[in-house]
Amino acid sequence: MIRSLSLAVLAGLALQGCMFSPGQYLDTSEIGTEGSPESSRVELIPITPKLIAQNAATYVSSSVPAELLAFKPQAYKIGANDVLYITVWDHPELTAPSGPQQQIDANGRLVRPDGSIYYPYIGKVDAAGKTIEELRAIIAQRLAQYVDSPQVDLNVLRFASQKATLAGAVSKAGPVPITTSPLNIIEALGAAGVEPSNADLSGLILTRDGHEYLLNLDSLNNSNSKLQNVFLKDGDQLYLPYNDRKKIYVMGEVLAPQAIKFKTSRMNLSDVVGSVGGLNQNTSNGNALYVIRGADNLETQPVKVYQLDAQSPVAFAIATHFELKPQDIVYVGPAQVTRWNRLISQLLPSATILGTGASATNNLSEANSR
Repeated sequence: MIRSLSLAVLAGLALQGCMFSPGQYLDTSEIGTEGSPESSRVELIPITPKLIAQNAATYVSSSVPAELLAFKPQAYKIGANDVLYITVWDHPELTAPSGPQQQIDANGRLVRPDGSIYYPYIGKVDAAGKTIEELRAIIAQRLAQYVDSPQVDLNVLRFASQKATLAGAVSKAGPVPITTSPLNIIEALGAAGVEPSNADLSGLILTRDGHEYLLNLDSLNNSNSKLQNVFLKDGDQLYLPYNDRKKIYVMGEVLAPQAIKFKTSRMNLSDVVGSVGGLNQNTSNGNALYVIRGADNLETQPVKVYQLDAQSPVAFAIATHFELKPQDIVYVGPAQVTRWNRLISQLLPSATILGTGASATNNLSEANSR
């Protein structure tokens, strides 16, 4: 009797295998059904060439604000803490008062906090706010009272009065001096060293005069990019955020489920599925490839579930053009045979236990009858 009971239990569970099979399973049968609790919270959208065309028509490429492009660096203005090197030809006592054997820095002249320097014969000279050419002309004019036709040259040994600041996912965070050579954003980030594996390339923030500008470094791949025309000025702040808070989650029947960092502004479905090794050919259901979007805003708006029929010959082309967004969830469902095999693997230990119990009961009955 126990053996009959065990067979009945197995048969009953087998008939309901889809219902009780273990593992994740995304049931979309209720989505879109009128009156179902899912209909108002979830929208199921097939990924088709028509959807790709609609998304492409509404795509807005990133652009650089006009006010940033309008800024053009002017001639460098000397400021406090700059170190100047002044040469008066044929007058080494004026060029190198510490002696020619000293390092050049030892003969440099620091611009004081009040913007002035001291120079032999002519005394205090106001340097701050003047260009290199303007200050050179002033020194030459005033030296002419003591030196016959002075030939004066002037260079900045150390630039310290003007700087921009870099922070975030860069190797060398900190101040970057503004010099006589105009410095654009690309050059500044190149000198600082971007950490591409950790940086959110699409989220660069430039703070200037109290305003924040969002810039997309990934747009450098476009031929019409204008980022190289954005020059930095004194007081600018550049922040390149980390990408640890922007991810795409790949789950289900793929070879290597994981969370992928969203590094650039554009990542397509093919890239993401390929980066985890692709679909598991033994367990996945090609018609159950979903992209779940908006799960983090479920309280304010419905979740959109995009479904791709990966069994279709054009699926690979469609997936290549379907753009993903940060916090998207890519889920691949299991095939029916996979769910059945998982059910059997769970039932076999139970069936063995029942069979062992039945055998023990029969042996006991036979012993009693003797």
